[in-house]
Amino acid sequence: MKTILIVDDEASIRESLKGILQDEGFRTLFAKDGEEALPLALEENPDLILLDIWMPGMDGLEVLRRIRETSPEQLVIMMSGHGTIETAVKATKLGAFDFIEKPLSLEKVLLGIQNAMKVGDLVEENRSLKAKFAKEHEMIGNSQPIARLKEQISIAAPTSGWVLITGENGTGKELVARAIHNQSRRRDKPFVEVNCAAIPEELIESELFGHEKGAFTGATAARKGKFDQAHEGTLFLDEIGDMSLKTQAKVLRILQERKFERVGGNRTIEVDVRVIAATNKDLEEEIRSGNFREDLYYRLNVLPFHVPPLRERPTDIPFLVRHFLEYFCGKESRATKTITPEALDALVRHAWPGNVRELKNIVERLVIMTPGTLITEGDLPAGILDRRGAPRVAVAANGDPGAVTFKEAKEDFEREFIIQKLEENDWNISRTAEAIEIERSNLHRKIKSFGIELKK
Repeated sequence: MKTILIVDDEASIRESLKGILQDEGFRTLFAKDGEEALPLALEENPDLILLDIWMPGMDGLEVLRRIRETSPEQLVIMMSGHGTIETAVKATKLGAFDFIEKPLSLEKVLLGIQNAMKVGDLVEENRSLKAKFAKEHEMIGNSQPIARLKEQISIAAPTSGWVLITGENGTGKELVARAIHNQSRRRDKPFVEVNCAAIPEELIESELFGHEKGAFTGATAARKGKFDQAHEGTLFLDEIGDMSLKTQAKVLRILQERKFERVGGNRTIEVDVRVIAATNKDLEEEIRSGNFREDLYYRLNVLPFHVPPLRERPTDIPFLVRHFLEYFCGKESRATKTITPEALDALVRHAWPGNVRELKNIVERLVIMTPGTLITEGDLPAGILDRRGAPRVAVAANGDPGAVTFKEAKEDFEREFIIQKLEENDWNISRTAEAIEIERSNLHRKIKSFGIELKK
């Protein structure tokens, strides 16, 4: 039952509104002046307030101002028998939803309430969806690499600096971009995402900058581009390393001048956009190969972030598994499922070449395909059990396992992982690089640095 607070100094109006609203199924509260209304509104948090303007003592506009200070989203409809356009404008500027003149019309009152309730429902739905969306895109984990990344985000997000995020496929670069946006001063403005690798070369300029009617065959109407859509907000250019040199030059110009022209147009459009770019490629290697502009790289790389692969944060895997179990059980309307310690240990010991995305997909499969509520080691895909390594103790150069550093342990694991993948791919570097989703040149450097002898 929705609650409506009626604030009016005339008892007859309070009584007539009470009868009407209760007949319509509303719960009603009453206050004869502002002094009574303010604590009641704070305590009861009504869905709507019907507020008279002219009352003894504190007038309705002052009451409205104080209500908006403590409850910015509170819906308020103003009522007045001496209404003027000036008063209505003042009330609207203070945040009133509507203004109804006295003597009150039953139809106008009910219509105003109906419209206000619809807005209230939309606000609540929007809040709920935002909370759900935020939970789905939450950065899970408390390992040292993730804790350090979160700390860097909290420092950089409130600034206006452009960001370049690097990391392997599936590590969660988009989550980092969204976290930066959500903690920035632009959080209430658009977050617009562009996957540069998914858009054909001949269409990417139109996608980014928009086009005018008749700019090309099929352009039957003018269309805003992503830069337009992200005005005053954040533009996330994912897979920036796959953008052509021609498009890179135009993006660089926008970043420098903050203005552009649509395809087929001659009108200059100015934009205020914070750009966050991401890539799984080694852009410095791409620059040396002539595939990426050096000036664009340094323009974007103001605030560099690197998202660690899942194999470098194994302590986060149990948290991620439980998070995904809860999420997919709710999404698929399944009974709550738990996982045995043995199955969880197998997941922790897996190499995860596909990173968090691979883990998420496997947990979804387990939720859907496991018949019972307990996920055991036998329910895991064969690939997880086949590829997991026996627990290994890294040994320092002096032979003392207790003296090993984190860097040495990481390098030891990485060397063994690369050897295993090379064996699985018949020692073919190109196939191995594709399988573990890193650049061939990067893999070749690692093979050389680890002193791995290639078998013919």
